[in-house]
Amino acid sequence: MDGLYLLVVSETDPVASRVATEWGTLPASGDHVDGTSIRRLAPGVLELRRPGNHVDDERLDLRLPGYLRERRPTLVFPSIHRSKDNVPCLTTHALGNLGPVAEIGGRPRTVSPSDPRGMTAVLRSLSERGRAHGLTATLEATHHGPELGLPAFFAEIGYGTLTEPPPAAVRVLATALREIVPDAHDRVAMGVGGSHYAPHFTDLALRRRWAFGHIVSRHSLEVLDAETAQAAYAGTTGAEGIVYARAQDATNPVLSALGPRLRDQDALPRALAKELNDATRDARPSGT
Repeated sequence: MDGLYLLVVSETDPVASRVATEWGTLPASGDHVDGTSIRRLAPGVLELRRPGNHVDDERLDLRLPGYLRERRPTLVFPSIHRSKDNVPCLTTHALGNLGPVAEIGGRPRTVSPSDPRGMTAVLRSLSERGRAHGLTATLEATHHGPELGLPAFFAEIGYGTLTEPPPAAVRVLATALREIVPDAHDRVAMGVGGSHYAPHFTDLALRRRWAFGHIVSRHSLEVLDAETAQAAYAGTTGAEGIVYARAQDATNPVLSALGPRLRDQDALPRALAKELNDATRDARPSGT
């Protein structure tokens, strides 16, 4: 596993609390945040339980032990997903507010760093594991806080009108977060355009070796200023450029000073990339 992940569990969140129950009682690491133990879930994966709501836990990174903060772990927030359409789904998204209003956590026109490859790995795991249970996984555009100085993303379960998250969905999310395995061969880009649920970028991430960090929906593009656009691009760690959902999205002047325009096909299909990697490995001379 590459990197370090800190899974932040809100004890008031119905999804987070059930996911934590799925993990069971974990061994303490010896470190604490506000008197609560940081616990070990798996190699490279830590867990921290918090008493309040995720979206209100502003600058949680500053409360971490100094040595841990210096390692720049990715903070991952299992959470309930709410929507006006009450569609059952599994989602992932980066953190921040791209426009002049911060309705749910964070500050206006302020984004947090993202972890494109880690978030994409979770998306793929949710998609593959959720399919057996009739659950669809999707990326969402960047749209709420809290504000953080470390890479972060939310991983959510939407369960419509049910009174509690389905046990199968909880198991899928609990397993995906226990086993985050980024693909170092993924090409990284910021996504621009499309709807809030980012079907174009979700499809690219699932079918091709694209990893997306911040995604600017068409709605957010209407209120995006140049400074926030630059912050979102800089916060898409490792970005090579921008993938647009449609050609006209690339004409927005606030994007003109950012990275190059990339095409959908600039990243290999995942199946083909695996075949090429396997062939390259098999062609290497064996050691003596």
